[in-house]
Amino acid sequence: MATTLRIQSETTPLTVSLPASKPMSQEEFYEFCLANRDLRIERTATGEVIVMPPAFSDTGNRNFNLAVQLGIWAEKDGTGLGFDSSAGFTLPNSAMRSPDASWMRKEKWEALSEEEKSSFAPVCPDFVIELRSKSDTLKGLQAKMEEYLKNGVALGWLIDRRNKTVYIYRPNQTPQILENPDVVNGDPELPNFQLPMAKIW
Repeated sequence: MATTLRIQSETTPLTVSLPASKPMSQEEFYEFCLANRDLRIERTATGEVIVMPPAFSDTGNRNFNLAVQLGIWAEKDGTGLGFDSSAGFTLPNSAMRSPDASWMRKEKWEALSEEEKSSFAPVCPDFVIELRSKSDTLKGLQAKMEEYLKNGVALGWLIDRRNKTVYIYRPNQTPQILENPDVVNGDPELPNFQLPMAKIW
């Protein structure tokens, strides 16, 4: 079986098959990521490798604002750690995902070994944010959010800038849809965390 790469641009996703007898192992995938540090890379549960180029400047600015707001709250709250879009996590279903911003409880992080922390940590964050870019389909991101829930996420936000809509995901619940909110609230999972949307739209 050939290893499949989906190379995603800001306009058109591309799929490339690399000759190989079987999909990349965890170690091979890690080496592939190290050899391509300038790219943001994910892998699905079935072994498909998704390669994304650096984000356009406006998307990068919005991602930065997300990470800053989450980081300020995490520092004050003190019960967990925040991560930006460069952090990759190996989920229980073997997919490796890099949310645009994420947070996990401190005890979950501290249960990992130093070796696990220094790789694509085998853990699912408790909270994730995905920000829709020009190349993302809403259906694709919704599927990703469902995957996060199935792998242990307690709260997920899908932010659709194009339509100024936020989808709130919680386990065993229908997603809540917010139309053009001024602020999105993280209670009760992230007590007192509020994300002002003016700099995200």
